This record gives sequence, C-alpha cells and structure tokens, in this order.
Amino acid sequence: MAWTKYQAMLALTLVVTGSINTLSTKWADFIKSESSDGQVRPFEHPFVQAWAMFLGEFLCLLTFKGFYYHLRRKNDGSEDRHDLVRGNREFSPFILFVPAMCDMIATSIMYVGLNLTYASSFQMLRGSVIIFVGVLSVAFLNRTLVNREWTGIIFIIFGLAIVGFSDFITDNGAGSSYSRNNVITGDLLIILAQIITAVQMVYEERYVAGLDIPALQAVGWEGFFGFSILGILLVPMYFITTVAPFNDNAHGVLEDLPDALVQMKNNYQLILAILGTIISIAFFNFAGISVTKEISATTRMVLDSVRTLVIWIVSLMLAWQKFHYLQIFGFAALLFGMCLYNDIFILQAYNRLHNYYIRRQENSDGQNEAIINRRADEPDC
Repeated sequence: MAWTKYQAMLALTLVVTGSINTLSTKWADFIKSESSDGQVRPFEHPFVQAWAMFLGEFLCLLTFKGFYYHLRRKNDGSEDRHDLVRGNREFSPFILFVPAMCDMIATSIMYVGLNLTYASSFQMLRGSVIIFVGVLSVAFLNRTLVNREWTGIIFIIFGLAIVGFSDFITDNGAGSSYSRNNVITGDLLIILAQIITAVQMVYEERYVAGLDIPALQAVGWEGFFGFSILGILLVPMYFITTVAPFNDNAHGVLEDLPDALVQMKNNYQLILAILGTIISIAFFNFAGISVTKEISATTRMVLDSVRTLVIWIVSLMLAWQKFHYLQIFGFAALLFGMCLYNDIFILQAYNRLHNYYIRRQENSDGQNEAIINRRADEPDC
C-alpha cells in the first residue's frame, strides 16, 4: 500500500531529525571555544549534552499537555480519540522513574563514548541493544526466542565485531583526536550503555506497556525525571576529579557546567549545536511515535537503519572519519541481523523466491509432460 503524503512526511522527519540529533551532538564535540581558564579547547561536556537531550524529551510532555487541553476545550470527547493523547491518563508518573534513570545513565554513557569515537560507529553499535533485549527477555519475561531471532542475533554480533575491528585498525594519523585507545574505549562504553537501555526496555514491557500510557506523555515524563535528576547530579560532578580522556575541561573534573556555559557564550556555534540536540530529539520522538501509529513499528526500525546510513555518509563527507571498507560489511551484517530478528523482508523475500522457483519447476515439468504425451500420440512412420 502506498504511503500518504502525511506518512511520507513523518518518515522523512524521523530520518532527518534522528540524523541531526547524533550529528549535532558530534558537531559540538568538534567545536573549539575559549574555556573559563582562558584556554581554547574542544567542547567536551557529554553530561551537559545529555542534560540538553532530556530537556528535548521534556518538551514532549509540554506538547502532550498542550494537545490535551486544546482538544479538551472542544468538549466533544476528541481528547479520548486523538492518537497522540488518547490512553490512560490516571497513573502515577513515578512508574516511569526507573526507566527514566536507566535512560539517564545510558544516554550519559553513550555521549561520553560518542565523544571518543566516530558518529557512524556510535549509531551502528547501538544496534547491539537487540542482543541484550533478547537475552533479558528470555531471563525475565519468560519469552522463548525462535531460531530466526537467534540467527539474527548471531549476525548482529558478527556485524558488531567487524565494526569494532575496523575502528581498531583504522589509522587516523598523527595528531588525530581519535587515538586507538580512545576509539575502543568509546565503542565499549556505547555497548555498555546498550545493556542499560535493554534493562529499560524490558522494564517498560513488563510494568509500563500494559498501562496504555500515551507514548508522548511517557517520553515526556522520562525526560522530566532525567532532566531533573541529571541537573542535580551536575553539582557533585563539578567536584569529582577524573583522569584522561575524561577530564579535558577547565578544572579536570567529571563535568564542568560553568565551563560549558562559558564556552557556549564564547562561540555561538555551540549554542546552535545544543539547540539542534534539544529540538531534534523532540521532533524525533514525535515522528517516531507517529510512524509507529500511522505505519508500523517495523517501518520505524527500517527508517532507523536509514538514519545510520545518513550519519555515516555525512561523517565521511565532513571528514570526521576515514572510510574503511570493512564498515560496509559490518553495516550489512547488522542490517541483515536486525531484519531477520524483526522478521522484516529476509524470510519474505526467501519465500517469494522459493515459491517462484517451485512454480517455474511445476510449469517446466508440465511442459515436458505435454511434449512427451504429444510425441506418444504421434503415429510411427
């Protein structure tokens, strides 16, 4: 079935804003600005960037409230019919506190990892969440994975290994910020974050999914909790000294919010990059929820793979990383594994080809039999 113009717009919005979210965060990592100690250095404030992302998610809650009260003023019950706001609104927001904390920890770790590795690797390695979701679902949701899902997980592991190996052997040259140790550390941190994200997903499936909470509202409350708690944690982070490569700020601490604000003040590009993170994550969540409702969850997964490809291409065009042919095979293995795990395209294409071959074989056998029968009916000379 062909997409409507609205569905096509949602799909495009999902890919564009999802790509902008990662690219704007990585762009901020590259921007240099004068710090509070007078030195010019790159903007390395991953926890501040994560804080900005949660602000973007919190905007989803404000959007939900705006939609809800606008529809409620009509007094025609439309607030109970509109896809963005209908659902259970009589629940305790604190049921979302645990997934919000998982999201806060995972996002913070991922942004630390993104600061150390490539944007394309960051996006590809996030596919490892399927492995941990599958294992935790078996352990805590009493789910049984079928052979197709296990095979998909094997391909994902294979793809991740190729991506990691290509990062390890890529020579970025002297003076590059991408030292081998930094890249591998960043890759491992991203994979670690996916374990926490998987815990969040399994928790939400077990305790939140059955509550029928409007998705925009759920994202918004998680953004509110993440923004509030991480904002509080930024205070003690200012007093925690750390070691390289996690201390490249004015005071050599875990996070230096005053230094981040000074750098943003001294370079307007940083303000644009942070705003890009905030606005893009809000629209990305809105588009993602809408795509799931208007089209399907599997379409959202495919579009997320397109987003990975866009980020990779843009990173190469901007010379943020060097091309390595192994990443093609790694991305292909990841995409094949994710499609197989989610039962998208692979088995359907195989069944179509198999059925086509069977029909061809039956037609061929029928033609051969007709020729034999015709020759049998011919009189002997």
